[in-house]
Amino acid sequence: MKQTIHNENTGIDYTPVGEVYLPNLVLPHGDYEIGVWGERYRDYIKCHRKAFYTSLKMQCKLDEHLREVDMRAREMYDRLVNQLAQREGITEALKAADMMQWVAAMNNISNRAREIVWNDITGGGD
Repeated sequence: MKQTIHNENTGIDYTPVGEVYLPNLVLPHGDYEIGVWGERYRDYIKCHRKAFYTSLKMQCKLDEHLREVDMRAREMYDRLVNQLAQREGITEALKAADMMQWVAAMNNISNRAREIVWNDITGGGD
């Protein structure tokens, strides 16, 4: 028996194990930090877009995709919070003058920004 066989159609190498050849499947090394947005998005596509999730997983592109979504969502969230706070006049001066009002306003802004980002990354889904 040959040590390895390379299938030109699939690009996969096979190694003999006993009397059969098994594919040499190796996961790519990815030291990706996937944040909260990526984790939530993974759960969403796993439940609501199963074919897409499976396709990414089979192509070993799931982590890369989740990392991209997470980075884009994090940047969008930060930008939205800053823009909304600026537009509504939520400043450090308000924070110093009335902490409770500032916290309430920032919580409101944060919740709205989360909703906008979530709708953007899921295409308006759940």
